[in-house]
Amino acid sequence: MPRRESTDADRERRRTADRERLQRAVTQLSDSEGWKRWVRVRSRNGLARYSLHNQLLIARQRPDASYVAGYRAFLALDRCVRTGEKAIRILAPVTPRTVKPTDSPAQPEAEGERRRTIFTSVCVFDVAQTEPLPGSKPVPLEPPASPVTGDTHRKLLPPLELLANELGYSISYRKLDGTADGWCDNAHRLIAVDGELPANAHVRVLVHEIAHALGVSYEQYGRADAEVIVDTATYIVCSSSGLDVSGSSVPYITGWGETSAGETIERFAAVIDTIARRIEAALTSTG
Repeated sequence: MPRRESTDADRERRRTADRERLQRAVTQLSDSEGWKRWVRVRSRNGLARYSLHNQLLIARQRPDASYVAGYRAFLALDRCVRTGEKAIRILAPVTPRTVKPTDSPAQPEAEGERRRTIFTSVCVFDVAQTEPLPGSKPVPLEPPASPVTGDTHRKLLPPLELLANELGYSISYRKLDGTADGWCDNAHRLIAVDGELPANAHVRVLVHEIAHALGVSYEQYGRADAEVIVDTATYIVCSSSGLDVSGSSVPYITGWGETSAGETIERFAAVIDTIARRIEAALTSTG
């Protein structure tokens, strides 16, 4: 019995440490440096597959992370974690266990059981903490980014156009007056794009306006916050697709974190992550 109590206490201490680690990672969003750190991590090609909370944990522990995976996953990629490297700790769900109501011990399992998902801390590593296995030729995990002035990402236009159509918007490539490269007219369900821009810039503009079409309006968020959300989502999607839009999209507003409540920042990060995932899914589903 004493041994069981010790085990339970150890588990509770680990869970408490995990909760505190996650809370510190979330709190980190509330300053501009923490915000930039998360955006940098989220925009990496190999990190979009992680949940928002795990992205925040990765950003707190290793801000320069670019591709994160477990020890065995790297072995499958012909890479090995170097001896002595400090692991990044994230949370992973374990097999749900059946919990029966305490007030109905005789109730049949099929009717009385309920599922409880438990998360546990697991160790992962960044690719910078690994090296190729002897004699292997591992494939680069993150290709170099292409400039927004080029034509390399033209293949992304059809899936973006299809997503816009699925949302009920038509797209018009035309010469636009003024300085805007594009706009989203929610009332008329129209996205306009400057037709004189190169293909890569068309990708950037479409991602930006589709993010607006996904519900990020000035009426709901206000102009400044809506543009933070949309610009950040644009930066993330384009960067994870290998397109350098750092000179065109502003992924954060300096000091924005200090002027907003912590819960607002966490909510906005969740909105950005959700929008980015929707657009990324549209791009990857078509190959």
